[in-house]
Amino acid sequence: MSPVILSGVGLCIVLVATGGMMLVAQLRQDAKFADRVRLARGQRPTLTREEREAKANVPARQVLLRLIGSVGQAIMRSGLLSKRTRAELEQTLMLSGANTSNGLALFVGSKLMLATLAPLLVWLAVRHSSLPVLLHIALPFLALVAGLMVPDYIARKRRATYLTALEAGLPDALDMMVICAQAGLGLGAIILRVGNELRYAHPEVAHELSVTADELQVMADARVALTNLGSRTGLENFRRLGTTMIQSMQYGTPLRDALRSLSAEMRQEAMTRLEARAARLPVLLTLPMVMFILPCLFMVVGGPAIIRVIRTLSAH
Repeated sequence: MSPVILSGVGLCIVLVATGGMMLVAQLRQDAKFADRVRLARGQRPTLTREEREAKANVPARQVLLRLIGSVGQAIMRSGLLSKRTRAELEQTLMLSGANTSNGLALFVGSKLMLATLAPLLVWLAVRHSSLPVLLHIALPFLALVAGLMVPDYIARKRRATYLTALEAGLPDALDMMVICAQAGLGLGAIILRVGNELRYAHPEVAHELSVTADELQVMADARVALTNLGSRTGLENFRRLGTTMIQSMQYGTPLRDALRSLSAEMRQEAMTRLEARAARLPVLLTLPMVMFILPCLFMVVGGPAIIRVIRTLSAH
């Protein structure tokens, strides 16, 4: 087969793969848009996050998760982890959105299994190869380090995504709280109602508000539950929300006015952050312009003149 045919086949494969990826991305975008339209009409989305996870949770995955969880439970029962380490890991996983009862066991078990299996697989892969002896020793060690770091990296990424979702959904939650306060609902009823209403649009915010509503029902002092709302997430906006509610309870100020002022402040701050990011764009675009756009511009503008000079000099 000639190189031309091979290159044509390769180009067709690349085009088909690119088209498939673009089609999948467009279908996902259309599904998200349809879900947002259904939410705006007060209807349920096509599939909630819990239903998608349950659909993807095939028996093989269940067996694997059960195995990893049992390994993590064994490590936790052995006492190798101190109470402080366990508390820090639980706080990290909570901020990552992993609020299942065996989340810590899965995290510890995955770290142990990756740190055990990854070096073994790498050693089996390179033991009969012609690599230098130093690489035979270094590659399993690097696989061990990677196996220990991958779960932490995934937890950090999930935490960043979870906190970003909380920040994005808080203004909508505040607007709904203002509406509920104007309707005459109390503090606990407002938090519970908003948490129920946002469980499809902003499930992360709905989860935090539901936890706060449960704590309000259990704890004798409501200020502790509202303080936990900010300390649990670690976000300044949630701390301000809890502080505003506490001050409204303590001084008797109207809750709807306090929430409306807080909502306006947060939206103004969000607009200020967006304006600051937009103001940075000219500076960020300077280097790409110098590297990619200006050379092409010089070639287009000065190319004919350079070619004419070269022809003139070669004629003489």
